[in-house]
Amino acid sequence: MIHGLRAVVRPLRPRGGVPYEYDTTRDPSTSSAVVDCAIYRDGKRCGEQVGPAEAMRRVRAEGGFAWIGLHEPTEREFSGIAQEFGLHPLAVEDAVHAHQRPKLERYDDTLFTVFKTIHYVEHAELTATSEVVETGEVMCFTGPDFIITVRHGGQGSLRALRHRLQDDPELLAKGPSAVLHAIADQVVDGYIAVADAVQDDIDEVEIDVFSAPSKGSSRGGDAGRIYQLKREVLEFKRAVTPLMRPMQQLSERPMRLVDPDIQKYFRDVADHLARVHEQVVSFDDLLNSILQANLAQASVAQNEDMRKITSWAAIFAVPTMIAGIYGMNFKYMPELGWKYGYPTVMLVTVVICVAIHRGFKRNGWL
Repeated sequence: MIHGLRAVVRPLRPRGGVPYEYDTTRDPSTSSAVVDCAIYRDGKRCGEQVGPAEAMRRVRAEGGFAWIGLHEPTEREFSGIAQEFGLHPLAVEDAVHAHQRPKLERYDDTLFTVFKTIHYVEHAELTATSEVVETGEVMCFTGPDFIITVRHGGQGSLRALRHRLQDDPELLAKGPSAVLHAIADQVVDGYIAVADAVQDDIDEVEIDVFSAPSKGSSRGGDAGRIYQLKREVLEFKRAVTPLMRPMQQLSERPMRLVDPDIQKYFRDVADHLARVHEQVVSFDDLLNSILQANLAQASVAQNEDMRKITSWAAIFAVPTMIAGIYGMNFKYMPELGWKYGYPTVMLVTVVICVAIHRGFKRNGWL
């Protein structure tokens, strides 16, 4: 970044990987947050990477549009670019501080779009503390002759997307709205991949919950895993649901900044997003059902344990009662002076206990 008036020379790498250097004092809008900045004319990239101010000057003089990519810029780093392109202060504040809901807003001749990116976190085994999804953000400032992308988080890189668009000059010739569509399409495709992976996790938990528990196992671990999955699905839902309306607006409402041919492609993205939204809602409902089933199973298991404890307590109550009666030390008690009194009482005790045990066993209590 620029410290005072001191010149800072920074290497930049275009697509070919060869570094270019330029003096940032000649372009105050340039910052270390700039990942790539290029001019596109007739669907083709024009020359090497340039600074944002230079790119805007050449676009206004020669035509085409500029695509500037930034990664987690600070307020100071973004201020020069915001001033150069006339970005609204409210949108700039949202882009710098991040943690925004997906949305679409219009400020004069600029569309400000926020996407939440979702990345599936691979894990060998799902536990009660497993992180399932990781979120990031991509903000887009779309103007008549520029698009500025601001990315937050370690995921959702747009480098491969830029290269892919550069290989399709016919689509890129449609202007900044073509880039906006490609970003939306990539984000939603990421949602579809994550939804499939989350579905596998839910299927795994469902199988574990409804399978016969192993000896000595507890259902408490399943409840923890289900609750953790619900939290992660909720995070997923916060990214998908608010994006429904912006995609509907981009696909249905005529906008001067969106090419009519590109608007047709937004309809396809909106359809895919609607399918993902239905999946996420069904995930939440399914996890609620699985959690209720798990709690019901835990309650049934507790009832079975209580029945077993009660059954054994009833069996042991018989000898306890008989021993208590003959332990009262009264002089005149039946069979106290009988030779076979003791074995008879013991035999009666055993017979009664066996009879009670068989009764409980027959009724499924033991």
